[in-house]
Parts: sequence; C-alpha cells; structure tokens
Amino acid sequence: MKLRRLGKEGPELPALGLGCMGMSPLRPRPGRHDAAQDAESVATIQAALDAGIRLINTGDFYGMGHNELLLRDALRGRRDRAFLSVKFGMMVAPSGTPLGLDVSARAVKNFCSYSLERLNTDVIDLYQPGRIPTSAPIEETVGAIADLIKEGKVRYLGLSEVTGAQLRRAHAVYPVTAVEVEYSLAGRAIEDDLLPVARELGVGVVAYSVAAQGLLTGAIKGPLPPGDARNSTPRFQGEALAKNLGVVAEFEKMAAAKGCTPTQLAAAWVLAQGANIVALMGMSNRSRIRENLEATDILLSAGERAALDRLFAPGAIEGDRYAPQIVKMWRT
Repeated sequence: MKLRRLGKEGPELPALGLGCMGMSPLRPRPGRHDAAQDAESVATIQAALDAGIRLINTGDFYGMGHNELLLRDALRGRRDRAFLSVKFGMMVAPSGTPLGLDVSARAVKNFCSYSLERLNTDVIDLYQPGRIPTSAPIEETVGAIADLIKEGKVRYLGLSEVTGAQLRRAHAVYPVTAVEVEYSLAGRAIEDDLLPVARELGVGVVAYSVAAQGLLTGAIKGPLPPGDARNSTPRFQGEALAKNLGVVAEFEKMAAAKGCTPTQLAAAWVLAQGANIVALMGMSNRSRIRENLEATDILLSAGERAALDRLFAPGAIEGDRYAPQIVKMWRT
C-alpha cells in the first residue's frame, strides 16, 4: 500500500487501517464471549499486520476492555509493527446503558493507565477522546494528553468527532496529529466545517464507517432483523431506509461497471478525497482483508467522481447516523 503522512508532523502509514470495534460487543456479555470468534479476531489482527496494515484502531469502551485484551494477545511479539490508536471517555453501566462522557484531566490519565495495562504496552501511539461535548473545556482534555506525551505514555494527540472550532482550540494548546470522524458518500457533513480546518492546520483525518454502517455494502436489501443495533438509527428506519436502498441500488450498478465491490468503491472514494485521509475498515474475519486492501488500488476518474457526487447529492441519503438521544448526550 502507498503511504500517507498522518498529519503534518505525524508518521507515515498505509492508506488503510483496521477498525476493531466489530470484534467486541458494545454491551458487555460477562462470561459469554465466543472463544472461537475471539480466536478469529486475534488471527485477523495478525493477518492484517502481515498484509501491511499498521494503523490498528480501538477504544477502551469496546466491550468494556474486551477489545484491548484481544489486542494484547494479537500484538504479543508484534507490537512494533502496529500503530495503535485508542479512544477513551465513553461511560457505560454494567447493563450496557450509556452514562455519558468523562474527559476531565483526571479521567484522561486514569483511562490511559488502565489501557496501558490491558494492552500490555508502555506507550499508546495515538490517544484521543471518543467524543467531547461542545460544553466541555477541550483545553483541559488536551492538556492532560499533552502531559501523557511528555511522560512518554502517549506518542501523538488525536481527537474524534469534533467541530472545526473545537479542533482550532485544541490545536492551539498542543499540535493535533489526527482527527477520527465518520466520512463516507452517505455522510459528508465534515466537508463544510471540519475537513477544511484540518487541511488548514495540517491535521490528518482518520475516516471510519466508510461504508456507512454497512449501508453502502449492498448487503442490506430491506428492514434489518430484530436485535440489530442499527434499528435505532434513523437512516435504517421505515421510509428513510426504503429511499436509501434505492440510492444504494444505483451505487451497486456503478461498482459493477467499475469491476469492484460496492465496499471497495466506497473506500476508494474516501481515499480519493485527499492525501491527508486514512480510511478505517472494520473487519473481524481474515477473509475480508484482501478485498479491502484492493480498494487502495482503485483510481477514480473525474467523470466517475462527478457521477458519485450527483448520486449522493445533499439529501440523497435520509436520516441521521445516530439516534437523537445519543446525539444529545454527546453534544451537551
């Protein structure tokens, strides 16, 4: 894979990274982790590293630490081959009920201590709050991570899902290497605010959910089965889903004409939006690695990019990516 620099002063990394959230249930399942699936997850991480992927992305709240323990096992003897990105700050009750965010200075350092222990590592490469409420003093959070960098416990400062204004405030305290944010053909809100600011400041962008929570894969043909967490998401509900699937059907035709899968085309489009962007692809099975890596070799012509822009014009995809109550909790 071609290398891209993550931020003006950051490391050079392959264009594709591995997102590990799907390997661990967001709601805890004490004593009920699937041993076979855990073994496959560990094997997938190791196979991704063997294939040249370096950016490995996790969160301490993925499975309430379960994901970090998987990474501990997967990275044993391979730590130097991984660029490890960790998010923190999300508070969850034992029942799985979201409790909000804590990104205070004391919490930052506490979260980091537990992550270092679970991961069995001396340093985290990129450390970032999973969300920062608009009312929170971002300077305090950034200052705490800067302290961890000076102590050698963290290498680079990251942010996730912030506004352009928040990024400016954070960058004024300590240089931000990268901002992680959802970016896809179906979700292009960052183009109006965050993306221009990141480019101006020389901050890298780590794009996640490039297939829009699976919407752009072409695998979804109707209502999701009961129990699927995406049923609470407006874009997967009722008339909105029906409209969105009509757009995706046209997108599938474009992928077929290009000779690639819809997922590959979705990833290729994100990577074509700028050399400062690295795409995260969620995988929990080794069989998907080759297909996803091939997306980095797909080049889009000006005409193809224009056609995709027309298909996914503003308003083409209906419904927010998160339930309203979740958005309210994160922003206040």
